[in-house]
Amino acid sequence: MPKTKAATTQTGAAARARHRAPTRVGMLGLGIMGSAMGANLIQAGFAVVGFDPRPGARRQLERAGGQAVSSMAEVARSASVLLVSLPSAQALDEATHALQQHARRGTVVIETSTLALPDKQRAHDTLAQAGVVLLDCPLSGTGAQAVNKDLTVYGSGDTRALRRVRPVLQGFSHTQFDLGAFGNGMRMKLMANLLVAVHNVAAAEALLMGEAMGIDPALAVQVLQGGAGGSRMLQVRGPMMAKRGWRQATMKLDVWHKDMTLIAQALAQTHVAAPTFAATQPVYHAAIGLGHAKHDTGAVYNVLAAMSGQALAAAPRSGRRQRAGSK
Repeated sequence: MPKTKAATTQTGAAARARHRAPTRVGMLGLGIMGSAMGANLIQAGFAVVGFDPRPGARRQLERAGGQAVSSMAEVARSASVLLVSLPSAQALDEATHALQQHARRGTVVIETSTLALPDKQRAHDTLAQAGVVLLDCPLSGTGAQAVNKDLTVYGSGDTRALRRVRPVLQGFSHTQFDLGAFGNGMRMKLMANLLVAVHNVAAAEALLMGEAMGIDPALAVQVLQGGAGGSRMLQVRGPMMAKRGWRQATMKLDVWHKDMTLIAQALAQTHVAAPTFAATQPVYHAAIGLGHAKHDTGAVYNVLAAMSGQALAAAPRSGRRQRAGSK
């Protein structure tokens, strides 16, 4: 599944798996990530049946061409491959109960949520007793990236099941990895999120410094992202920071707070020193305190401006920009 020799070698088993590729996918959870994945699967030719407790999310799926149903049980009965994108361990427990009761034996569940590994392991073991395979497949990418299929799947668990659902993964992501034993996906996800936490705040610091010196942050993103100081967070969130666009969330800060807690727990369990990550935590906490809980994590830009004693005006006008390429 990763772009390595092992992943690109076409075996007879892989060819047979593609031949038997599922055409119908059930979805539990139609939030920012789930709705984008569902829309991309529909575009890829899959029939998508989904449930979310919010009526608006169900209507959005139907507008995209999918079928919304009124319960998790209906989704569990609808397909042999299910995609799960949930906000909490409690939601996963509820989904696990529904799947245990209603999913067919042999069903494969692609669990993409960012949750504590013991919660996922409990769901895995419970479903295994019912003959249902749960895969740990967290995602790297924001909601905006999900819209464009710009996601990486950190797959882990049963290898044959991962091979079977590979066409589904390819329907909503650009890269898919098989990381081995169940849980390795979440371990890799925590590593990725640690980097995201640091790079997001670092991007805000650099852009705010530039703006204070008279450099248009939109121009700074254009110039910096391809150089040694560039990062994916500068590329993805830099334009949002420049436009003060964090009210349109691709990763809500209250959800990100849960992810930060998981990283901190993993660092404590492994006794790894992480002073750079630790320095970012008060910035994210302050963002929630300043009323950004439902806004994007790009709002750390506003937090740093407040800490610096700077009142942010509207996004700089193009007339203030330095011309790219000028000396």
